[in-house]
Amino acid sequence: MIAVIGDIHGCYYTLKNLVSKIRQKYPGITLYSVGDLVDRGNFSYEVVDFIISEKINFVPGNHDLMFYNFIKHPASAMGTAWLYNGYEKTVASYNNHFDKLEQHLSFINQAPLFINIPASPSLEGDDCFISHAGVSKFFKKDIPSDFNNDIDILENILKKDIESPHGILWTRDELVNLGKLQIVGHTRMNDVTFKKNNNVVYIDTSVYTGNKLSAVVIANGKIIDALSEPTNNDDIK
Repeated sequence: MIAVIGDIHGCYYTLKNLVSKIRQKYPGITLYSVGDLVDRGNFSYEVVDFIISEKINFVPGNHDLMFYNFIKHPASAMGTAWLYNGYEKTVASYNNHFDKLEQHLSFINQAPLFINIPASPSLEGDDCFISHAGVSKFFKKDIPSDFNNDIDILENILKKDIESPHGILWTRDELVNLGKLQIVGHTRMNDVTFKKNNNVVYIDTSVYTGNKLSAVVIANGKIIDALSEPTNNDDIK
C-alpha cells in the first residue's frame, strides 16, 4: 500500500497536515509525491526540506526542474522559463537558507522522471506508474508493449522530449493507457479525478489557489482511498 501526494507548490503547512492525516489513518505507509514542490506558495524551502527529512519519494515537476536549471544552467530554455512561472516566492523562501540550496538542488536533480512499480506478489502498492504530467498518447507508437521489461527504453523515449509540450513534465494531452494505473499531477482539478478509459488519476487539486492538497492511497494497482487537506491560509496569504 502506498500514498501519492499531488502538487504542493510551497504549501508547507497544508502538506504537514495532510501527511499527518495519511499516517494517522495508514500507519507505516510509504509516501510518494508527483512533484511541483516549489513556486506559487510561500514555503518552497520548507517543503523541499520536509520531503527530504520525511523520506518521501518524489518525481520532479516542471517547476522543480525549472528551479534547478535556472540556478545551474540559467541560459537554458528550462532555466529561462522559470522567470515566467512563479519563481519569486521560491527565491524569497531561500533568502535565509542558502546553506541548504546545493543539497536541495542535488536532491531535485537526482530524482527519477517517473517511478514504475511493477506487478509483484510481494508488493501491496504494486502495478502503478507515478510521474508529474503523465505519458502522452503522442508517445504511444514508441512505447514497448511490455515496458516493465524495457524500462530503460521507456526512460530514453521520455528523456529525449523532456522539454516538449507533449513531455512527461508538461503534457496536457490525453494520456496513453499503459495497462496499469497512471498517477499524475500538473493538470489542475477541483477534486481527485479518475479517468477510466485511460486508467489515469489526476491528483493536483490546486492547493496554491486556495482549494486543497490531495493524495490517493493505492493497493494492488487500485485506488482505495483519497484524502484531502484544505489550503492553510498561511501558505498563500
